[in-house]
Amino acid sequence: MAPHFLFPENLKSLEEENEDNRLYVLNPTDVASLRLPELEEFVKGVSFDLSDKEIFCIEEQEVFDRVYSLINGFSSLTPSGKVNLVESLRSNLSVLLPNVDSLLRVSQGQDDDNGNENENEPPPLLDRVTSYRNALKIYTFFLFSIVLAEESRASSNNKTKVTLTNKKKQLVHSWNWEPQRGRILNLIANSLEINLALLFGSMDPDENYLSFITKNAFGLFENATLLKDSETKYALCRIIGACATKYHYTAQSCASIMHLVHKYDYVVTPMADAVAGAEKKYADGSLASSLIREVGRTNPKAYVKDTVGAENVGRFLVELADRLPKLISTNIGVLVPHFGGESYKIRNALVGVLGKVVAKAFKDVKGEVSSKSMRLRTKQAMLEILLERCRDVSAYTRSRVLQVWGELCEEHSVSIGLWNEVAAVAAGRLEDKSAIVRKAALNLLIMMLQHNPFGPQLRIASFEATLEQYKKKLSGLEPEKNAESVLDGLQSDKDTSDGGEVDNVNVEEPGKEQEESLTDSVPNREEGIPHKDNSVPDIGNLEQTRALVASLDAGLIFSKCISATMLTLVQLMASSSATDVENTILLLMRCKQFQIDGAEACLRKMLPLVFSQDKSIYEAVENAFITIYLRKNPVETAKNLLNLAIDSNIGDLAALEFIVGALVSKGDISTSTISALWDFFCFNISGITAEQSRGALSVLCMAAKSSFGILGSHLQDIIDIGFGRWAKVDPLLARTACIAIQRLSEEDKKKLLASNGSRVFGILENLIAGFWLPENTWYAAADKAIGAIYTIHPTPETLAADLVKNSLSSVFNCSGGDDLQNDIEIGSTDILTTVQVARISRYLFVVSHVAMNQLLYIESCVRKIQKQKLKRDRLDAQGQDAHDNGIKPDNTLKDNINAELGVSASEDAILDTLSDRAEKEIVSGGSNEKYLLGLCAPFLSKLCRNFSLMQKYPELQASGMLALCRFMIIDPDFCDANLQLLFTVVESAPSETVRSNCTIALGDLAVRFPNLLEPWTENMYARLRDPSVSVRKNAVLVLSHLILNDMMKVKGYINEMAIRLEDEQERISNLAKLFFHELSKKGSNPIYNLLPDMLGKLSNQELKRETFCNIMQFLIGSIKKDKQMESLVEKLCNRFSGVTDTRQWEYISYCLSQLAFTEKGMKKLIDSFKTFEHVLSEDSVMDHFKSIINKAKKFAKPELKLCIEEFEEKLAKFHMEKKEQEVTARNAQIHQQKVEGVEGFAMARNEGEESEGSDIIEDGRIDDPSTEEMAQSSDSEVNRSDEYSGTSSEVTDMESIGTEVQSKGSSKSRATESKVKGQKGDISASTRRFTRSKQRAVAQLMFSSGVTAIRSVKVFDKFICDHADRRKSRGACRSIFVLLSTNGEK
Repeated sequence: MAPHFLFPENLKSLEEENEDNRLYVLNPTDVASLRLPELEEFVKGVSFDLSDKEIFCIEEQEVFDRVYSLINGFSSLTPSGKVNLVESLRSNLSVLLPNVDSLLRVSQGQDDDNGNENENEPPPLLDRVTSYRNALKIYTFFLFSIVLAEESRASSNNKTKVTLTNKKKQLVHSWNWEPQRGRILNLIANSLEINLALLFGSMDPDENYLSFITKNAFGLFENATLLKDSETKYALCRIIGACATKYHYTAQSCASIMHLVHKYDYVVTPMADAVAGAEKKYADGSLASSLIREVGRTNPKAYVKDTVGAENVGRFLVELADRLPKLISTNIGVLVPHFGGESYKIRNALVGVLGKVVAKAFKDVKGEVSSKSMRLRTKQAMLEILLERCRDVSAYTRSRVLQVWGELCEEHSVSIGLWNEVAAVAAGRLEDKSAIVRKAALNLLIMMLQHNPFGPQLRIASFEATLEQYKKKLSGLEPEKNAESVLDGLQSDKDTSDGGEVDNVNVEEPGKEQEESLTDSVPNREEGIPHKDNSVPDIGNLEQTRALVASLDAGLIFSKCISATMLTLVQLMASSSATDVENTILLLMRCKQFQIDGAEACLRKMLPLVFSQDKSIYEAVENAFITIYLRKNPVETAKNLLNLAIDSNIGDLAALEFIVGALVSKGDISTSTISALWDFFCFNISGITAEQSRGALSVLCMAAKSSFGILGSHLQDIIDIGFGRWAKVDPLLARTACIAIQRLSEEDKKKLLASNGSRVFGILENLIAGFWLPENTWYAAADKAIGAIYTIHPTPETLAADLVKNSLSSVFNCSGGDDLQNDIEIGSTDILTTVQVARISRYLFVVSHVAMNQLLYIESCVRKIQKQKLKRDRLDAQGQDAHDNGIKPDNTLKDNINAELGVSASEDAILDTLSDRAEKEIVSGGSNEKYLLGLCAPFLSKLCRNFSLMQKYPELQASGMLALCRFMIIDPDFCDANLQLLFTVVESAPSETVRSNCTIALGDLAVRFPNLLEPWTENMYARLRDPSVSVRKNAVLVLSHLILNDMMKVKGYINEMAIRLEDEQERISNLAKLFFHELSKKGSNPIYNLLPDMLGKLSNQELKRETFCNIMQFLIGSIKKDKQMESLVEKLCNRFSGVTDTRQWEYISYCLSQLAFTEKGMKKLIDSFKTFEHVLSEDSVMDHFKSIINKAKKFAKPELKLCIEEFEEKLAKFHMEKKEQEVTARNAQIHQQKVEGVEGFAMARNEGEESEGSDIIEDGRIDDPSTEEMAQSSDSEVNRSDEYSGTSSEVTDMESIGTEVQSKGSSKSRATESKVKGQKGDISASTRRFTRSKQRAVAQLMFSSGVTAIRSVKVFDKFICDHADRRKSRGACRSIFVLLSTNGEK
């Protein structure tokens, strides 16, 4: 019998001799030294022996040695030799495996016969089992060694660069290894799946065998390239599953799996496949359970540091939950504690695990009632955890939870009872501060709408009507009982239904399946919820009716919840995040599909987003527009577009014009749609109104910007309908027709002038001079009519002059004689008393608008001349090139002479001179006279200065100031002369319309004449404080336009714009935020330079603290560069030394706390301590510095952290010292005030004593033995013990203080003192006793008034200096010190 084979540590170890009767190599052959023929012969011999002899011949020493030699030198073999050897070994092992089963049957037969045989005769089966076991091990070892050798060689080849010689060698020795690898590993996996109990004597093979296989299998898992081969990956998964599960090699396998999962992300999915495959094949989930318990036992803090491992483990758990949901559901308890860990990646994974388990583990609820109920309770608990996780501290986890809820809705795993709760959570997350959470919330609401169980139409009114009808029906079915509340019915339905899932609710009518395609965004169906018919169908018994009522009520709540989000969605469309805008548009489209209330109006507000510079936002708006408004039917498309044009405001019309032009250029709006629009305009479709006709013409005008020939085919229709009888029905139709005339192509204009020119001009003149249009429409129509005249008329100034004269005649009812001429020149306003205000307003509008169009006409003429000049210069350049090529044109010499003389430059100068002269003649006229429009300018100025008349007629003031502003825009001299008037009106006019118009005009004036407006900059900023909302809004818009387009420098009044950040009107606040956001993008961020100045000015204004903080927080948030932040630290710290107001200290420290500190910035703050140490006494300032320190500790490195801690201690120390000093100074001040009061009292009493003849000496001392004894007594009291110092010394010292105070009053007059001194001997004892009692009273009053507040020597000295004038005695001062000392003070 051959020796036993044990797996060595490596292949070379087989050559080592051993003493335990183990099979090893005796005579190895060096195949690398053999010549090629010898090597091929050697391989053939080995292959012949393996195929010709028995399958366990491999354990023969000679065969074993030869096979070992070939495998040891496997890299030296030829491709054919490799194939022969591998096939021989593989075929023998594949034959061996079935023989093991036959051996098992033979063993069972021999067991029956063993009782009749001689017990001493050894059973022949034992030797065969040993041989089979040895052969299995040897074949497995050699095949695995080949795999390891080839993989090692392949990995080394991938790491080294292959030279040309290596490439040639590879061609010689190359062979197709990948298929062989998969076959070998699958064969080894098959060997593990057969019954090996007979070969190894037990159900578990020996440790040596399993250890070798699992070790090398896990080693192969580390090769990412190998796992890309599906056959190899499948074989390795089978090997791991069999070893870990069938042969109970669980603990070691679990440790290896966790190691690989932590280390390599590409191992996650294959390992999950292996674990799941083992559970399904062997019906044993021990490996999966062990892995889950291993994850559960891990300390949550370990995942905080190992972020890669946490992510891989999380993915592994999710993959397991997807493959083994029921097994995970039984072990979920060990994972739940990780929800309290700090690693958000693990929490994200657990959320995903719960989602997979809820979606898949509870679909099959068969079984006993108790088991079913427990599973449902488990599911409900998991759903509650998911709801709770929506408030997780990490935005990534909140986002992941919302994604999981979306997946559950798609899987129909959310019950109706929980549906509205999830919708409310999603609606709340729309206002989350994180963009990824908002995106997930928007996607969740889209998914909930798409898979809602309530029907394709979610109109609130329909649900309310239907619910009311079914409630009445329900009350009829249970007349003896009070109708149960809908919420109770809903809860009952949730608890008793099978799993509480959406598809288990028996709701017929609301349960219609909705279409998922957005192309059918407006389903024209009414069968979803009946709302017109009063009779409702009978759906069944009482319980079914209750369920339906509960479902309808839930649907109503859901519809209201989605409808309530419309305001938030409008705000999200203005978000700076492109994902917010894109997903909001998608949600609004889905809302429109399900007819959510308010969705249509919100979608209209997305139109201005076509002007966004973000390409993704523009594409989202364009796609939404195509999906919602463009249909396959051209008539429907045309109707949608004209209705959109009718209902849009001015801003939406501009956006609509932009997007319609783009779609016409792309061909998305087809010619058939254009034809349908003409049919609507021409009333070719029945039931068309004048308003719809106008809307169709508006859309056609928009399309004409991109395709100029659209309007040319219906010129006659535009004139007949646009200015005909339909214009009286819809006055705005005439204005739209004027716009259409302006949009005509050059060819169409010529055609119009040739055929209907005089008629068209007559119509336009009649429109301007006539009174058949309403007052509110006439101005808009006359504006476009004058523009049309200047667009198509060959000499528009002649017709415009006639218009002005006719308008003047209609106003003053005269032919313009000399009297009127004189009145206009002197600016007389007496004539206004006989003129209608409306007519003069129209006259002023016509004059000013003609003047403005004349200016534009002059500029267009200049541009035409410049284009012609450029074209001519281009032709001249081409002629010069031809001359260089040998062709000599006739005018070459002439052009050269002109170039030398500078004729070309002089032409440009002449053109500029003529242009300036023409512009000046509009208002100022020539050198000696004024022209038609200029004659009106003095009268207009005089009219606007008549404030009493303007206040009497506000409409006239609006027209007059508008005309004045237009004249000022045209002429700089007129502008300079009337600027004072303009700013007076813009500040004091009672009409906010006038102030708004003037504010807008100031922007135009600043663009045209910046030097004239520069001194009035402060007045322009003052408009930001106007009480009118419209004026402030226009002021913000005007200043934003001027500053952002570099037409106005950012002056020192920008703080006025900053205040608008907290305007009470949200629209103005948003505009101001947009301004500063755009300003921060310019250059090196001007806000950085403006911030200190704005801080100083804002802190001096009477702003609420919250308002100031919000403004500065926004401004500081717009500064992103670290260098600018660090520089701001130094600038703000330096401002502490320049202010003394505590409120400004607090504001500066608040701004410091809002900065994003870096390591360098923190060091600058520490170095600047001297600049702000004096402000640390304020608690609010100290709180802001504490906030800075707390934030800095989070990012600080150990060295910086030590400095920060020292800085923190220093701050605390100075804070306490400053607080003590403040308290001391404050107490001293209070005490001084009280002492002064006592002093006054004593002086008053002393004056009374002087009249009685007090015994006082000249130097202020008490010359009496009793008082001297009291002073001695006071001196002795100092040295007494504390227990006696509280009584007698107190009285004695008080008497001394009284003596001092009394001496103040006695030293006022030297004459009085001498007189008193002369009378000293005559004072009686009773008088002295009376004086002593008064002294005690004064001293007692001083002591009780806070003398003890004097706590320092410096304060004491100051007290002495303040009160020791008037020649105080040193004894009195000393008595005060004695008093303080005896009371325990220093």
